[in-house]
Amino acid sequence: MNKEKKEEILKTPKGMHDILPEEGRWWDKVRKATEKVTEFYGFQKIETPILEQAVLFSRTVGEDTDIVQKEMYTVKTKSGDTLALRPEGTASICRAYLEHSLSKAAPMQKFWYEGPMFRYENPQAGRLRQFHQIGLEVLGGVADPMYDAQVIIAMYRLLEDLRIKNITLRINSIGCKVCRPAYKRQLQAYYKNNLKKLCGDCNKRYKDNPLRLLDCKNEKCQPYKEDAPNFFDKLCSSCSTHLKSVLEYMDELGVPYILDNQLVRGLDYYSKTVFEFYAEGENSWALGGGGRYDYLMEMLGGKATPAVGGAFGVERIVETMKSQGVSLPERTPKKVFIVHVGDLAKKKALKIIEELRHAGISVTEALSKDSLKAQLKAADKEGAAIALILGQKEIFEGNIIIRDLKNSLQESVPTERMVEEIKKRLK
Repeated sequence: MNKEKKEEILKTPKGMHDILPEEGRWWDKVRKATEKVTEFYGFQKIETPILEQAVLFSRTVGEDTDIVQKEMYTVKTKSGDTLALRPEGTASICRAYLEHSLSKAAPMQKFWYEGPMFRYENPQAGRLRQFHQIGLEVLGGVADPMYDAQVIIAMYRLLEDLRIKNITLRINSIGCKVCRPAYKRQLQAYYKNNLKKLCGDCNKRYKDNPLRLLDCKNEKCQPYKEDAPNFFDKLCSSCSTHLKSVLEYMDELGVPYILDNQLVRGLDYYSKTVFEFYAEGENSWALGGGGRYDYLMEMLGGKATPAVGGAFGVERIVETMKSQGVSLPERTPKKVFIVHVGDLAKKKALKIIEELRHAGISVTEALSKDSLKAQLKAADKEGAAIALILGQKEIFEGNIIIRDLKNSLQESVPTERMVEEIKKRLK
């Protein structure tokens, strides 16, 4: 007789990952720090769908970018629409801003968001196919460099609050519609005679999006970036003044930065200020970045709207915290541990747990264990101050035993006085 074939244990799809309870403690630390910083700087939480119309990203991120051409997860609906799992968050926030006419509530709006993003990339350390971002966006109002600075400082403070050390901030300006075209032509002229020595992606970028030549990570292309034309020299007076003001705010705030004239970011919607954050450690990846995107609303059919924002990769932040030896806060032990003896006591224990929850008393248990010794051992491991012991005798008498786990003293009290006695002892 053939034995039944054992089913293979299924695993997460390539490039996706589970966040298990112990790992989740790191994520909770990041989330709590984010909520604290965003509340202080006046950012409101906003949530958008994971699925969006695919055209949203081809219009904004860029038809010729790797994200749109190679990395988007798309799906055809039964009605024939093409949807995409969002590869980034800013375009979705701007779509919501226009769709719901959020500018009517106030000329300038500040939002923050968190959630999963999706890009079909080659999975490696710090680069997954499902990854999570925390982002901040300032939409509307005027194109004031003060808001560039405030987004940067809020992100910087978040890294500080997470105890990440040796933070490096890189800043550049990629100009505007006035000065960028001339720089692109100069960049093409510089690279023209070396095209055969560049990677295939750079040869394509040369024609479609020459600015992205400066973003290439291929080793064979690095030597040619060193002597590329300097964008700082080609900025128009408006862009030059804007960058100067952003840097003055950084100086005023005492935030160190590096001017990096080769920083361009990988999305087409940026203009003027762009920036990235790094941290010293074994990984050289950017923890996050962002910039100004004053033309994005027009790409979506809206009117010209000043905007600036930035985002962090949560996985990269967590890995950096671990590698730098950042500690997690100690777990707060449950104060009360309920112990049962017998099946009837187990049933009654659930009701007692609910009564304690209603009274605001934290409680835990090991109801799956039948042994009194095993349960008391679990109570000690939890660090509980008090054990409530309930057996058949206590049930019939209408009592419960309150045991002080520090000195092993115990007392039998009526169940109607249980909450009162526990609170008295916990003081």
